[in-house]
Amino acid sequence: MHWLYLGAAILFETIGTTALQASHQFSRFWPSVLVVVAYAASFYLLAIVLRYIPVGVAYAIWSGLGICFIAMIGFVVFGQRLDLPAVLGLTMIIGGIVVIQVFSNSATH
Repeated sequence: MHWLYLGAAILFETIGTTALQASHQFSRFWPSVLVVVAYAASFYLLAIVLRYIPVGVAYAIWSGLGICFIAMIGFVVFGQRLDLPAVLGLTMIIGGIVVIQVFSNSATH
């Protein structure tokens, strides 16, 4: 169940960051409200996850997948382009998450 909470925390973090871009530096009301609500939900769920998964592992997965999802949303929704070093870096982040999940005893399964 804690993996579902982590997935939801990542989803809310991604929504919050996307809304942050859409808020135009908090000059638009509803996207700004969504930023606050989504981040609050994300941190609440992440706090629950920390009962079961060590903070370093949970945060690495939460932030790493959030970074990758935001990069994809930036590309698709906001038309932001990534160069080859950025794509390689994102690939390494995903690789690091896979290594944690497959090989680490720190991540509870």
